Amino acid sequence: MARTRIPDEVLSAAHERSAARAARDWPEADRLRGEIEAAGWKIVDRGTDFALEPAHPPTLQDAGVVRYGASRDVPSRLDEPATGVATVALVATDWSADVDRALAGLRSHAPEGTKVVVVADAPSADQDAGLAELDDGIDVVRTSDRLGTGAAWNIAIRRATGPAIVILDTSIEPTGDVVGPLVAALEDPSVGVAGQFGISSTDLRHFEEAGLGDVTAIEGYAIAFRRSDAAARGPIDERFRFYRNLDIWWSLVLRDEGEGRPPRRAVAVPIPAIRHEHRGWTSLPEAERDRLSKRNFYRIIDRFGARRDLAKNDEGG
Repeated sequence: MARTRIPDEVLSAAHERSAARAARDWPEADRLRGEIEAAGWKIVDRGTDFALEPAHPPTLQDAGVVRYGASRDVPSRLDEPATGVATVALVATDWSADVDRALAGLRSHAPEGTKVVVVADAPSADQDAGLAELDDGIDVVRTSDRLGTGAAWNIAIRRATGPAIVILDTSIEPTGDVVGPLVAALEDPSVGVAGQFGISSTDLRHFEEAGLGDVTAIEGYAIAFRRSDAAARGPIDERFRFYRNLDIWWSLVLRDEGEGRPPRRAVAVPIPAIRHEHRGWTSLPEAERDRLSKRNFYRIIDRFGARRDLAKNDEGG
Protein backbone atom coordinates (compact mmCIF):
# COMPACT_ATOMS: atom_id res chain seq x y z
CA MET A 1 0.00 0.00 0.00
CA ALA A 2 1.32 3.42 -0.93
CA ARG A 3 2.32 5.61 1.98
CA THR A 4 0.13 8.65 2.55
CA ARG A 5 2.05 11.80 1.64
CA ILE A 6 2.53 14.29 4.47
CA PRO A 7 1.52 17.80 3.35
CA ASP A 8 4.43 20.27 3.33
CA GLU A 9 2.69 22.64 5.75
CA VAL A 10 2.12 19.83 8.26
CA LEU A 11 5.74 18.70 8.05
CA SER A 12 6.95 22.29 8.49
CA ALA A 13 4.72 22.74 11.55
CA ALA A 14 6.10 19.50 13.01
CA HIS A 15 9.70 20.71 12.60
CA GLU A 16 8.79 24.06 14.14
CA ARG A 17 7.17 22.24 17.05
CA SER A 18 10.31 20.14 17.52
CA ALA A 19 12.36 23.36 17.71
CA ALA A 20 9.88 24.86 20.19
CA ARG A 21 10.15 21.77 22.40
CA ALA A 22 13.95 21.96 22.29
CA ALA A 23 13.66 25.60 23.41
CA ARG A 24 11.16 24.54 26.11
CA ASP A 25 8.58 26.87 24.62
CA TRP A 26 5.66 24.67 25.63
CA PRO A 27 2.84 27.08 24.71
CA GLU A 28 4.16 27.34 21.16
CA ALA A 29 4.66 23.57 20.99
CA ASP A 30 1.06 23.06 22.09
CA ARG A 31 -0.20 25.60 19.56
CA LEU A 32 1.63 23.81 16.76
CA ARG A 33 0.34 20.44 17.89
CA GLY A 34 -3.18 21.83 17.65
CA GLU A 35 -2.45 23.13 14.16
CA ILE A 36 -1.16 19.72 13.10
CA GLU A 37 -4.15 17.89 14.57
CA ALA A 38 -6.58 20.35 12.97
CA ALA A 39 -5.04 19.41 9.63
CA GLY A 40 -5.93 15.75 10.26
CA TRP A 41 -2.58 14.46 11.52
CA LYS A 42 -1.20 13.34 14.85
CA ILE A 43 2.38 13.67 16.02
CA VAL A 44 4.15 11.01 18.08
CA ASP A 45 7.24 12.16 19.97
CA ARG A 46 10.22 9.82 19.92
CA GLY A 47 12.83 11.46 22.11
CA THR A 48 14.19 14.40 20.14
CA ASP A 49 12.59 13.05 16.94
CA PHE A 50 8.95 12.66 15.92
CA ALA A 51 6.68 10.68 13.64
CA LEU A 52 3.58 11.90 11.82
CA GLU A 53 0.57 9.69 11.24
CA PRO A 54 -2.89 10.36 9.78
CA ALA A 55 -5.24 11.19 12.63
CA HIS A 56 -7.85 8.84 11.23
CA PRO A 57 -8.00 6.03 8.66
CA PRO A 58 -8.22 7.04 5.02
CA THR A 59 -11.45 7.29 3.07
CA LEU A 60 -11.32 4.64 0.35
CA GLN A 61 -13.32 4.02 -2.80
CA ASP A 62 -13.43 0.71 -4.63
CA ALA A 63 -15.84 -0.32 -7.38
CA GLY A 64 -18.10 2.59 -6.53
CA VAL A 65 -18.30 1.75 -2.82
CA VAL A 66 -17.01 4.47 -0.50
CA ARG A 67 -15.64 3.55 2.92
CA TYR A 68 -15.18 6.57 5.13
CA GLY A 69 -12.23 7.06 7.44
CA ALA A 70 -13.87 9.64 9.70
CA SER A 71 -17.39 10.73 10.55
CA ARG A 72 -16.70 14.25 9.30
CA ASP A 73 -15.91 12.84 5.83
CA VAL A 74 -19.47 11.52 5.51
CA PRO A 75 -21.68 13.95 3.55
CA SER A 76 -24.08 15.62 5.97
CA ARG A 77 -27.77 16.15 5.28
CA LEU A 78 -28.37 18.28 8.36
CA ASP A 79 -28.65 21.44 6.27
CA GLU A 80 -31.53 19.92 4.31
CA PRO A 81 -35.12 20.48 5.50
CA ALA A 82 -36.44 17.68 7.69
CA THR A 83 -38.84 15.34 5.91
CA GLY A 84 -41.01 12.39 6.85
CA VAL A 85 -41.60 11.08 10.35
CA ALA A 86 -38.22 9.87 11.61
CA THR A 87 -34.88 8.36 10.71
CA VAL A 88 -34.06 5.06 12.39
CA ALA A 89 -30.35 4.29 12.62
CA LEU A 90 -28.65 0.94 13.24
CA VAL A 91 -24.93 0.29 13.72
CA ALA A 92 -23.75 -2.88 11.97
CA THR A 93 -20.46 -4.54 12.88
CA ASP A 94 -20.08 -8.30 13.20
CA TRP A 95 -23.48 -9.93 13.75
CA SER A 96 -25.43 -9.94 10.50
CA ALA A 97 -28.34 -12.02 11.84
CA ASP A 98 -29.03 -9.36 14.49
CA VAL A 99 -29.13 -6.60 11.86
CA ASP A 100 -31.42 -8.68 9.63
CA ARG A 101 -33.80 -9.30 12.55
CA ALA A 102 -34.01 -5.61 13.46
CA LEU A 103 -34.49 -4.56 9.84
CA ALA A 104 -37.21 -7.15 9.32
CA GLY A 105 -39.14 -5.73 12.26
CA LEU A 106 -38.79 -2.20 10.93
CA ARG A 107 -39.92 -3.21 7.44
CA SER A 108 -43.02 -4.84 8.88
CA HIS A 109 -44.07 -2.20 11.36
CA ALA A 110 -42.43 1.22 10.88
CA PRO A 111 -44.89 3.94 9.83
CA GLU A 112 -44.81 5.51 6.41
CA GLY A 113 -42.28 8.32 6.28
CA THR A 114 -39.64 6.39 8.24
CA LYS A 115 -36.17 6.33 6.72
CA VAL A 116 -33.48 3.85 7.75
CA VAL A 117 -29.73 4.45 7.96
CA VAL A 118 -27.32 1.57 8.58
CA VAL A 119 -23.82 2.57 9.66
CA ALA A 120 -21.56 -0.33 8.72
CA ASP A 121 -18.65 0.29 11.09
CA ALA A 122 -15.91 -1.78 9.42
CA PRO A 123 -18.33 -4.70 9.14
CA SER A 124 -17.28 -8.33 8.98
CA ALA A 125 -17.20 -9.90 5.52
CA ASP A 126 -20.45 -11.72 6.25
CA GLN A 127 -22.09 -8.53 7.47
CA ASP A 128 -20.84 -6.54 4.49
CA ALA A 129 -22.17 -9.10 2.02
CA GLY A 130 -25.59 -8.96 3.61
CA LEU A 131 -25.68 -5.18 3.51
CA ALA A 132 -24.85 -5.21 -0.19
CA GLU A 133 -28.19 -6.94 -0.78
CA LEU A 134 -30.31 -4.29 0.96
CA ASP A 135 -32.76 -2.32 -1.13
CA ASP A 136 -32.03 1.22 -2.28
CA GLY A 137 -34.44 2.66 0.27
CA ILE A 138 -31.93 2.02 3.06
CA ASP A 139 -28.96 4.38 3.35
CA VAL A 140 -25.88 2.22 4.06
CA VAL A 141 -22.74 4.09 5.11
CA ARG A 142 -19.51 2.08 5.42
CA THR A 143 -16.30 2.92 7.27
CA SER A 144 -12.78 1.85 6.31
CA ASP A 145 -11.84 1.00 9.90
CA ARG A 146 -13.70 0.39 13.15
CA LEU A 147 -14.37 3.95 14.32
CA GLY A 148 -16.46 3.08 17.37
CA THR A 149 -19.94 3.82 18.63
CA GLY A 150 -19.58 7.57 19.10
CA ALA A 151 -18.39 8.08 15.54
CA ALA A 152 -21.05 5.71 14.20
CA TRP A 153 -23.80 7.69 15.96
CA ASN A 154 -22.35 10.90 14.51
CA ILE A 155 -22.49 9.38 11.04
CA ALA A 156 -26.11 8.36 11.58
CA ILE A 157 -26.99 11.88 12.70
CA ARG A 158 -25.24 13.41 9.68
CA ARG A 159 -27.33 11.24 7.34
CA ALA A 160 -30.65 11.69 9.14
CA THR A 161 -33.45 13.47 7.28
CA GLY A 162 -36.38 12.88 9.65
CA PRO A 163 -37.30 15.45 12.32
CA ALA A 164 -36.75 12.72 14.92
CA ILE A 165 -33.83 10.31 15.11
CA VAL A 166 -34.21 6.88 16.68
CA ILE A 167 -31.01 4.94 17.30
CA LEU A 168 -32.02 1.30 17.57
CA ASP A 169 -29.58 -1.29 18.83
CA THR A 170 -29.51 -4.46 16.74
CA SER A 171 -30.35 -6.49 19.85
CA ILE A 172 -33.87 -5.01 19.62
CA GLU A 173 -36.49 -6.79 17.53
CA PRO A 174 -39.50 -4.58 16.75
CA THR A 175 -42.77 -6.51 17.03
CA GLY A 176 -44.89 -3.46 16.25
CA ASP A 177 -44.47 0.25 15.57
CA VAL A 178 -41.54 1.37 17.75
CA VAL A 179 -41.23 4.71 15.97
CA GLY A 180 -44.68 6.21 16.63
CA PRO A 181 -44.60 6.19 20.46
CA LEU A 182 -41.10 7.71 20.53
CA VAL A 183 -41.96 10.45 18.05
CA ALA A 184 -45.12 11.21 20.03
CA ALA A 185 -43.11 11.60 23.24
CA LEU A 186 -40.85 14.16 21.55
CA GLU A 187 -43.85 16.30 20.60
CA ASP A 188 -43.76 17.59 24.17
CA PRO A 189 -41.16 20.41 24.13
CA SER A 190 -40.20 19.66 27.72
CA VAL A 191 -38.87 16.25 26.63
CA GLY A 192 -35.31 16.11 25.33
CA VAL A 193 -34.88 12.37 24.93
CA ALA A 194 -37.18 9.33 24.95
CA GLY A 195 -36.98 5.56 24.79
CA GLN A 196 -38.27 2.33 26.27
CA PHE A 197 -35.43 1.58 28.65
CA GLY A 198 -34.76 4.24 31.28
CA ILE A 199 -32.34 4.47 34.18
CA SER A 200 -32.41 6.80 37.18
CA SER A 201 -29.86 8.26 39.55
CA THR A 202 -29.85 10.64 42.51
CA ASP A 203 -26.17 11.57 42.17
CA LEU A 204 -25.10 10.80 38.56
CA ARG A 205 -22.69 8.22 39.93
CA HIS A 206 -24.95 5.29 40.64
CA PHE A 207 -27.64 4.28 38.17
CA GLU A 208 -30.39 1.71 38.32
CA GLU A 209 -33.06 0.49 35.93
CA ALA A 210 -36.24 2.51 36.11
CA GLY A 211 -39.83 2.01 35.06
CA LEU A 212 -41.84 4.10 32.64
CA GLY A 213 -42.13 7.85 33.02
CA ASP A 214 -39.51 10.44 33.95
CA VAL A 215 -36.01 9.06 34.30
CA THR A 216 -32.45 10.39 34.36
CA ALA A 217 -31.28 8.88 31.09
CA ILE A 218 -32.37 6.60 28.27
CA GLU A 219 -30.40 3.48 27.43
CA GLY A 220 -29.11 3.09 23.91
CA TYR A 221 -31.20 0.02 23.09
CA ALA A 222 -33.74 2.48 21.67
CA ILE A 223 -33.02 6.18 22.13
CA ALA A 224 -34.93 8.94 20.35
CA PHE A 225 -34.20 12.66 20.07
CA ARG A 226 -34.84 15.59 17.76
CA ARG A 227 -32.63 16.02 14.72
CA SER A 228 -32.43 19.75 15.41
CA ASP A 229 -31.15 19.11 18.95
CA ALA A 230 -28.51 16.71 17.67
CA ALA A 231 -27.31 19.31 15.16
CA ALA A 232 -27.22 22.04 17.81
CA ARG A 233 -25.71 20.03 20.68
CA GLY A 234 -23.46 17.62 18.83
CA PRO A 235 -21.25 16.23 17.66
CA ILE A 236 -21.01 13.27 19.99
CA ASP A 237 -17.67 12.77 21.73
CA GLU A 238 -15.97 10.11 19.59
CA ARG A 239 -13.75 8.98 22.43
CA PHE A 240 -16.80 6.86 23.28
CA ARG A 241 -15.56 4.05 21.07
CA PHE A 242 -17.17 1.42 23.30
CA TYR A 243 -20.94 1.81 23.51
CA ARG A 244 -21.40 1.55 27.28
CA ASN A 245 -22.37 4.79 29.05
CA LEU A 246 -22.46 6.83 25.85
CA ASP A 247 -26.25 6.73 26.15
CA ILE A 248 -26.10 8.35 29.61
CA TRP A 249 -23.72 11.06 28.42
CA TRP A 250 -25.83 11.84 25.34
CA SER A 251 -29.07 11.84 27.34
CA LEU A 252 -27.59 14.43 29.71
CA VAL A 253 -26.31 16.53 26.81
CA LEU A 254 -29.80 16.55 25.31
CA ARG A 255 -31.45 17.39 28.63
CA ASP A 256 -29.02 20.08 29.75
CA GLU A 257 -30.35 23.64 29.43
CA GLY A 258 -27.46 25.14 31.39
CA GLU A 259 -26.91 25.65 35.09
CA GLY A 260 -29.69 27.62 36.72
CA ARG A 261 -32.29 26.55 34.16
CA PRO A 262 -34.58 23.54 34.59
CA PRO A 263 -33.33 20.61 32.49
CA ARG A 264 -35.50 18.99 29.90
CA ARG A 265 -36.94 15.58 30.65
CA ALA A 266 -35.92 12.07 29.74
CA VAL A 267 -39.04 9.94 29.38
CA ALA A 268 -39.34 6.16 29.17
CA VAL A 269 -42.34 5.07 27.08
CA PRO A 270 -43.42 1.55 26.11
CA ILE A 271 -42.60 0.27 22.65
CA PRO A 272 -43.52 -3.12 21.14
CA ALA A 273 -40.17 -4.87 20.98
CA ILE A 274 -38.18 -7.84 22.22
CA ARG A 275 -34.74 -7.26 23.70
CA HIS A 276 -32.29 -10.01 22.76
CA GLU A 277 -28.70 -10.69 23.78
CA HIS A 278 -26.45 -7.64 23.43
CA ARG A 279 -23.45 -9.13 21.68
CA GLY A 280 -21.35 -6.01 22.03
CA TRP A 281 -21.38 -6.79 25.76
CA THR A 282 -21.40 -10.58 25.90
CA SER A 283 -18.68 -10.98 23.25
CA LEU A 284 -16.05 -9.34 25.50
CA PRO A 285 -14.27 -10.75 28.56
CA GLU A 286 -15.66 -9.31 31.80
CA ALA A 287 -12.42 -7.51 32.70
CA GLU A 288 -12.24 -5.79 29.31
CA ARG A 289 -15.83 -4.60 29.26
CA ASP A 290 -15.50 -3.30 32.82
CA ARG A 291 -12.33 -1.41 31.89
CA LEU A 292 -13.94 0.18 28.84
CA SER A 293 -17.13 1.01 30.76
CA LYS A 294 -15.21 2.78 33.53
CA ARG A 295 -13.21 4.81 31.03
CA ASN A 296 -16.44 6.03 29.47
CA PHE A 297 -18.05 6.72 32.84
CA TYR A 298 -15.23 9.09 33.79
CA ARG A 299 -16.25 11.24 30.80
CA ILE A 300 -19.72 11.59 32.31
CA ILE A 301 -18.23 12.64 35.65
CA ASP A 302 -15.84 15.08 33.98
CA ARG A 303 -18.68 16.94 32.28
CA PHE A 304 -21.68 16.44 34.55
CA GLY A 305 -20.32 15.32 37.92
CA ALA A 306 -21.37 18.51 39.69
CA ARG A 307 -24.74 18.80 37.97
CA ARG A 308 -27.09 17.29 40.53
CA ASP A 309 -29.91 19.19 38.84
CA LEU A 310 -29.74 16.61 36.04
CA ALA A 311 -30.25 13.73 38.46
CA LYS A 312 -33.75 12.45 39.21
CA ASN A 313 -34.52 12.48 42.93
CA ASP A 314 -37.30 10.82 44.86
CA GLU A 315 -39.59 13.77 44.25
CA GLY A 316 -39.16 13.46 40.51
CA GLY A 317 -36.95 16.56 40.22
